[in-house]
Amino acid sequence: MAAPAILVLEDGTVFEGRSIGVEGFAVGEVVFSTAMTGYQEMLTDPSLRGQILTLTYPLIGNYGETERDLESAQVQVAGFVVRQLAEHPSNWHAEGKLDGFLRRHSVVGIEGIDTRALTRRLRAQGVMMGAIATGEKPDRVLRGLRKATQYTEIDFVQQVSTKSPYQWSGAWRAYAAQGELLFEQRPRVVVIDYGMKLNILRCLAERGCEPIVVPCDTSAAEVLAYRPAGVLLSPGPGNPQLLGYAVDTIRGLIGKVPIMGICIGHQLIGLAMGGGTFKLKFGHRGANHPVKDLATGRVYITSQNHGFALDADSIAGTGLRVSQVSLNDGTMEAMEHESLPIFSIQYHSEANPGPRDNAYLFDRFLEVILSRAPRGEESRPSKAAPGGMTDA
Repeated sequence: MAAPAILVLEDGTVFEGRSIGVEGFAVGEVVFSTAMTGYQEMLTDPSLRGQILTLTYPLIGNYGETERDLESAQVQVAGFVVRQLAEHPSNWHAEGKLDGFLRRHSVVGIEGIDTRALTRRLRAQGVMMGAIATGEKPDRVLRGLRKATQYTEIDFVQQVSTKSPYQWSGAWRAYAAQGELLFEQRPRVVVIDYGMKLNILRCLAERGCEPIVVPCDTSAAEVLAYRPAGVLLSPGPGNPQLLGYAVDTIRGLIGKVPIMGICIGHQLIGLAMGGGTFKLKFGHRGANHPVKDLATGRVYITSQNHGFALDADSIAGTGLRVSQVSLNDGTMEAMEHESLPIFSIQYHSEANPGPRDNAYLFDRFLEVILSRAPRGEESRPSKAAPGGMTDA
């Protein structure tokens, strides 16, 4: 029999339910996602570090868990909230139950609450800090919660970024059977890890790239020492205004190498060019967010997971221009530079979870890289990378 558990919001609202995962105490910013599938990818998405994730779909865990659905090496969320956890999953590749997965990763969670009521409150009041607890009284939990550091004041990127550079070995395995020619033609892409999902590396590898992942605080000089054909700025968690070190690096890369930014990488490009960011009331999290391309009028369905956004007006005069907008609230979803090889998106082109409609953006990045390479450069064997790099 599951132990009773409570979810307490910082405004004093209390939701009563049952414990899932491990019993204990978890504190974080309470957010919600409207995605109907992809719970394991969301749980392991570094962009959700420090947040208590609520899923609006009522039944979670019905297809079990499997290692193939991991987007990082560990569960990243601070806590987990669902209406009902499936007890009997059914899927041919399931390796276990979701509750067992939560327990192995020491995740504190709660089920049995009205997630519709919670979501309505977050939409009306905005996301807020909260705590999940077992065996505690609400007033005591609330006192502890109000002493906790606010989500916006913590640099979560430093927590989730790789500590040392590495060359992703998955790229070699994926293409080894297709011949030496692909190895000789691979363009090197340095991925700055602000909270990268593994599917970004898979998408680059599928296009014959050689992905090299470096820590979030890598300097521009260190990045350029790899002689990259392009630099990809990954997604990541938290407040971009805390990441001055990343902004400095990007300023040192502008004009020297093609750059693609995703999610917080997109926001950091804006900050590096003189723009500003703001916190959304309840964020964009889900797998069905419509985005309109201003040049073509085409609408894309996107996967999103962010709580901050770039101010479109703030990039006026920087050389950047808005290229896509959200059809839900009109916020900027993509931008590109008028003359430099720089473009970025607020959503997740790598999906996982979500539609793969936007993987074409990796093709576009590769086209930009190859179009700027000296004639014949892309067919040469790549130089050895600086020391200290490992395979992963």
